[in-house]
Amino acid sequence: MNDQQLLRYARHILLDEFGYEAQEKVCAASALIIGAGGLGSPAAAYLAASGVRRLVLADDDRVELSNLQRQILHTTDRLGLHKAESGRTMLQALNPEIEVVALVERLSGEVLLEQVRQADVVLDCTDNFATRHAINRACVTCRKPLVSGAAIRFDGQVSVFDMRRDDAPCYHCLFPEAEEAVELNCATSGVFAPLVGIVGSLQAAEALKIMAGVGDTLAGRLLLLDAFSMQWRTVRVARDPACPVCGYHQ
Repeated sequence: MNDQQLLRYARHILLDEFGYEAQEKVCAASALIIGAGGLGSPAAAYLAASGVRRLVLADDDRVELSNLQRQILHTTDRLGLHKAESGRTMLQALNPEIEVVALVERLSGEVLLEQVRQADVVLDCTDNFATRHAINRACVTCRKPLVSGAAIRFDGQVSVFDMRRDDAPCYHCLFPEAEEAVELNCATSGVFAPLVGIVGSLQAAEALKIMAGVGDTLAGRLLLLDAFSMQWRTVRVARDPACPVCGYHQ
């Protein structure tokens, strides 16, 4: 790192549990963030500020006025722009030293697989089960760690599915794919604005620990937050040996 980087990341380097070597790993890492909305906004901002070398931000939506209550990557003067491009503008302004790639598309199939292969960690900041399961399958195939977050109303959750570990559960082990699953969304159910900030920040924290190789992650655990009463609880998540997605990993 040069002198400017040493100054920029000094507060990380001062941490005994983090330090210079961990920061160097972060500065050499790549993250794929799928979704540039409520969760992706704080997650991407903290990863950019922390010096992640390459951030790929994927989203095919455009910025709407109703997004601005919580999606802090975007501003009023960027209404109508694609979220991925609006997010890139903000992230490059925050840290011009990093590379930010804006993908204006809904990742799927081989394109999704290729983007997952290129990343050191994947952050699922989407809002629907079909996309979450597709991301999970790609991470299992490529054996990449997945940091998953979700938020609706006053309820949030975060977990890590670290497919580098043979004993790790995947997203499907916890939430089996089902056609009859009832989905809630912010447009019809609402969401408490700071909740997505909390959950997205937790996703960034888990991703940074994975990239830096420090601390204990939420692998094998689901962290739940009730922001209305501000209560946290943790649920253990076991790998399902019969899981149709990750069951072949021994």
